[in-house]
Amino acid sequence: MCVCQGNGPGFEHLDVWKLLDRVRGDAGVEFAVVHPQLCGEEGLRFWGELVRPGVTYVVGACDPALQRKMFKDALAAAGASFDRQVVALDLRHMATEEAAEKVAEVVRPLSDGR
Repeated sequence: MCVCQGNGPGFEHLDVWKLLDRVRGDAGVEFAVVHPQLCGEEGLRFWGELVRPGVTYVVGACDPALQRKMFKDALAAAGASFDRQVVALDLRHMATEEAAEKVAEVVRPLSDGR
């Protein structure tokens, strides 16, 4: 999860800690992580350390098109593919429960396919 440093108006109704707690409870989620700015220099280095080929990453953050633009090169440099491995979710302007359900809707089918 990325919350644009936590100070943007798009995430004012989202309690990221409660969201992570809910996400961790869903079957098949191996790790639930929050990063303050995945598109920043530190976040892009984080992708380089985190990403593995063949693993699916569900990213709750901003606009999916913007996520693709910002993350695809970092993933490619680490030997992974944004288009094949990332499910990008826009969680802006959502309350915590709404965001948790949106994430769960994506995670459930991925978990069933394991």
